Parts: sequence; structure tokens; C-alpha cells
Amino acid sequence: MIRILCIGKMKDKALHMLEEEYIKRLKAFSKVEVVEVKDEPNEHVEREKEAAMAKEKEGERALAQIKDNDLVILLDLHGSHWDSETFARKLGEWQSASSNLVFVIAGSLGPSPALTARANVRWKLSDLTFTHLMTRVLVLEQIYRGFMILGGRKYHK
Repeated sequence: MIRILCIGKMKDKALHMLEEEYIKRLKAFSKVEVVEVKDEPNEHVEREKEAAMAKEKEGERALAQIKDNDLVILLDLHGSHWDSETFARKLGEWQSASSNLVFVIAGSLGPSPALTARANVRWKLSDLTFTHLMTRVLVLEQIYRGFMILGGRKYHK
């Protein structure tokens, strides 16, 4: 089972259609679901204390969706950065280690310290900056690409 745990809702219809397309493609390899938890308003992000409180609340909501036996891959600007072949190998290793993989996309303020501490793996998707909504699609696409690479299929080339 693969879950994409997102802080915030998908608000873009075009990206939602792409998200659904990759979920459909991934069903050949694994059960997949996207779980959304409420994000916090962040109009006062310049206030350090309020930003920290918002991250903490979002982190608590996300952690409530994670089970003890889940292998958690946190999308993190400070995580490890891999090419597609290496990511595919990691995906295979993770699936061997746990039947439940949870990819966590934190809110716009980043992950809470507790969410970061819970992560088994921290993954930096890119040096580029993407919207959180676009990141959801990119993560699903990379998971699909990983399965195609593991299966020796031509999608990657």
C-alpha cells in the first residue's frame, strides 16, 4: 500500500486530473491512496512563533494518519537527492521492508520537528521549487517511473 499524505487540499482541477491518472497507472503495482489533512492559515508566517505553532498543528494532524508499522518517506528540502534509477532501487528496498509506504508532503511552512523525527527517510525531490500541489503529481509520477524501472519497462527511456 502506498499513501501520499498531504497537508492541504488539491485545489487545481488540471493537476487533480494528472494525480488521478498516475493513481490509475499505479494500481497495476500497488494499492494507492491520497490522504489530505487540513493545513493551517499562514498569513502571519513572518511571526516565528505563529509559524512554529502552525507547523506543529499540521504535523500533529499528519502524525495521526501514520501507523507504527508505516515506512515514512518525508519530502524534505534537507533530504537525500537521487536520480530515477537510484530512487527505483530505494522504492524496491522500502517495499521489502514494509507493506505500507507513506510519502508525506508537508505544508507550505515545511514539516514540524515531530514529523521530521518520525520520518524513516527524507527525500529531496529536486533543487527546484515546486508548488505543493505540483509536488503531489511529481511524487506520483516518480513512484510510477520507479515501478517501471524495477519492471524493466521502457517508460523511463
